[in-house]
Amino acid sequence: MKQIEVQIMGQSYLLGCPDGGEAQLREAVDRVDAAMCKIRDAGKVKARDRIAVLASLNLAFDLAAQQATQQAASQATPQAAAAAPAPAVAAATDAQASAEADPRAAQLIQRLDQALAGDGHLL
Repeated sequence: MKQIEVQIMGQSYLLGCPDGGEAQLREAVDRVDAAMCKIRDAGKVKARDRIAVLASLNLAFDLAAQQATQQAASQATPQAAAAAPAPAVAAATDAQASAEADPRAAQLIQRLDQALAGDGHLL
């Protein structure tokens, strides 16, 4: 296993990389960096750990939406695929709207708030 140095949101990280996996790891780093920079550049969140959590949630939401779309396409008509979940949350207001629509999302945000800060707000 080799190690590669990458930058995420301006900070260097030394990561272990399996043989033949460097391109895939660099692509993942690029996705994480882009997601974190987008949140940072929106200006609503300053703390690096909160930015990382929101970026992780956005990327996980994207993956779940993609999987749901693929599953719906393989199981039903093209109409079912069009009804797949919306794209990932990119801003704080979108996160709040999603939380209101899905009680599980609201619970997750509340638990993250409790874990990350005493101010009662993740965003």
